[in-house]
Amino acid sequence: MFSVGTIPASANTGRSAAWTPKQAPRGSGAGAGPETPEVAARSTGPPGGALSDHGDPNEAPTGEWRVRGPAFSFAPHPSSTRRAMRLRPLRSLPRVPRPSPLVPTSTQSSFCARASRSPAVPSGLSGAGPGHCAHLSQVAGPVDRGDPDPVAGFLNWCRLVGLELSPKVAVSRQGTVAGYGMVARESVQAGELLFVVPRAALLSQHTCSIGSLLERERGALQSQSGWVPLLLALLHELQAPASRWRPYFALWPELGRLEHPMFWPEEERRCLLQGTGVPEAVEKDLANIRSEYHSIVLPFMEAHPDLFSLRVRSLELYHQLVALVMAYRHGPSFSLSPQNCLRMVATQPIPKGHEIFNTYGQMANWQLIHMYGFVEPYPDNTDDTADIQMVTVREAALQGTKTEAERLLAYERWDFLCKLEMVGEEGAFVIGREEVLTEEELITTLKVLCMPAEEFRELKDQDGGGDNKREEGSLTITNIPKLKASWRQLLRNSVLLTLQTYATDLKTDQDLLSNKEVYAQLSWREQQALQVRYGQKMILHQLLELTQVGSFPVP
Repeated sequence: MFSVGTIPASANTGRSAAWTPKQAPRGSGAGAGPETPEVAARSTGPPGGALSDHGDPNEAPTGEWRVRGPAFSFAPHPSSTRRAMRLRPLRSLPRVPRPSPLVPTSTQSSFCARASRSPAVPSGLSGAGPGHCAHLSQVAGPVDRGDPDPVAGFLNWCRLVGLELSPKVAVSRQGTVAGYGMVARESVQAGELLFVVPRAALLSQHTCSIGSLLERERGALQSQSGWVPLLLALLHELQAPASRWRPYFALWPELGRLEHPMFWPEEERRCLLQGTGVPEAVEKDLANIRSEYHSIVLPFMEAHPDLFSLRVRSLELYHQLVALVMAYRHGPSFSLSPQNCLRMVATQPIPKGHEIFNTYGQMANWQLIHMYGFVEPYPDNTDDTADIQMVTVREAALQGTKTEAERLLAYERWDFLCKLEMVGEEGAFVIGREEVLTEEELITTLKVLCMPAEEFRELKDQDGGGDNKREEGSLTITNIPKLKASWRQLLRNSVLLTLQTYATDLKTDQDLLSNKEVYAQLSWREQQALQVRYGQKMILHQLLELTQVGSFPVP
């Protein structure tokens, strides 16, 4: 029902925002599922986030939690992503297809406030920034551009479809940081209902006008992403003259101006985001999108020319809709109340005049720019992370060998860790500002790669079963200096190798950020990429300080 945009990184603070407070369990065990987040509302901090209703609330979760792959094919919930070892790819589908911006868990869902994300009602798309809140691109052209007041048309449509909006809130451009937003007309108390959306108003493959056809062809429409039926529903409704969602589409942003890195020129993407892991993830996304479109989507549209006009048979448009769904779709965690509707309530007072926001949850800046096209400026994103590729730790260990026998033993240790499912060729250890999020995987890797040869032989003979002792809190940031010297040295060498993958060093980025005039002259993309790089490097340099000889715990 609602589709909202993200907020520019420079947006003002002091508004009402939202987040998902619950986190997935620690560790990254295969098949571990997420806790369904509770969503709540309050007034705090900078704005941001997004809200949408695209998707199938009845889909069953599938796949593997350990996977961290391209957003199009592998998009675990943000809470789990922070807690899971990032591997690309182990399975074709994640347990949750998208980090759901708004995940109701019961009859009354709630809003909760936190750091900047995005508005709770229609606005510009992710990270589009100022001036990027135009209407739907002409490539689809389903909307009458002559409507002088699309908000009034949208609200009238809401009444017709049974969407109940509290008189204490309003959809408006005034008082919002980017495009359309939801603003508190009066003070809202905790527990008060904000709006109710009937299931019939939710746009999905089940509620669209070709839902019966998509259901009959469900077997032929199976894909790696699992999104083909939904995307076909969107493609059809966009160009259907009698689509019941036309007033909703009237508030969509211009799809041709999305700022996700998948829409950047390849050279610009690689230049600005080198070392962050985003270019590699985007390339996999694009390859999967092209394959899915040409092998499934286009043949289906060509087989039903009466349902899909030529103007929507476009790979470019399909790319754009994928980005839209990535940002705003509710996944299978989305649930409806026994009254068969979505109810949103506030869990904290919202002052009069404040804009109401929903957030994406706990996501690092690389995830935000990859999936939504915007970031939070340093140091606002307390959930930011840096990756150390697992193969980089292996390379650091190999560099420490002096003989061929030691080199072969290092490879043997690595193979053993692979057998234990602690490492993978495309995996990464995840480091946060205050803790190592893949603590078990990293500590086991350091232990095995650094233990004496005789001890390793004994462990291997026991098939790993003899070393079940877990060192409590051994890889919290404050305890890293307490690690064995050999472990710290291997970790330090791995960090140094990781820093070499970036095109610029920390000082270069610091100089750009500290000079306001120079920073202001950078393009939107240059600014966003700089924030991603800098946040990651700050985390990695903190590790360098903590792993140096003579380092001591941070108080």
